[in-house]
Amino acid sequence: MSAEARLIELEARIAHQDQAINDLSQEIYEQQKQIEKLEATCKYLLEQSRQLPAPEGSDENEKPPHY
Repeated sequence: MSAEARLIELEARIAHQDQAINDLSQEIYEQQKQIEKLEATCKYLLEQSRQLPAPEGSDENEKPPHY
């Protein structure tokens, strides 16, 4: 294999690797946005559940009947 052919092959490989890195970077960015959205949703749901009134007749310190 000539030096020029090897150089062309290496340049092609680098170009493919650059594209793969860019694709992976974009995927990580999208996943991070999704994680942040899910964290915000969990936080909102947790706050909403804390604002719910306790069921009637329940005592937080009372052990369940199976104890």
